[in-house]
Amino acid sequence: MTTDLILPVVIGYLLGSIPFGLLLTRLAGKGDVRDVGSGNIGATNVMRAGGKTLGAVTLVLDALKGAAAVWIAQNYFQATPASDQAAAAGALVGHLYPIWLKFRGGKGVATYFGILCVLWFTGALVYAAVWLATLAILRISSVAGILAVASAPIAAAILGQTILFPLLLGFALLVIWKHRENIARLRAGTETRVGRARSG
Repeated sequence: MTTDLILPVVIGYLLGSIPFGLLLTRLAGKGDVRDVGSGNIGATNVMRAGGKTLGAVTLVLDALKGAAAVWIAQNYFQATPASDQAAAAGALVGHLYPIWLKFRGGKGVATYFGILCVLWFTGALVYAAVWLATLAILRISSVAGILAVASAPIAAAILGQTILFPLLLGFALLVIWKHRENIARLRAGTETRVGRARSG
């Protein structure tokens, strides 16, 4: 791997690993979000710990760090698909497995969306539509997230984005893997809906 790829990966990872959910709940005097609900540092669990506004801010910041990683790669490194994808991969892995939290991070739905906003905006629109429509209909955050991340590689395959397809498929598999406990609860019928306590 060349320097042109190593630096975007490292910068992406460092940005992605910023645990906004944990930082915001502590700053707001809500304690450690990891001690609440599912123990996740993502927006859904932050909403349980600190309310809707804090959850919304976490979602936006988690998306922005993914977008920022790709934007930096596009503007300060060689603007190639390889460097952009390297930054994107670093950001998502950083969010999922941050070194600061012993590699126990979030589930990646918002960060994946932020990455798509800069990497492939059409894919981001599909992602957002699936995410929001599913959440509005089912009110289950995990299902909305899983279907949204799955929609990105499917859209890439349909719309001929062959360069992005392997990356987006890998991202989808990683995020779905991080939702494995949610999937187990869905199968058991114990996963809760948005606005109620627990899971996420």
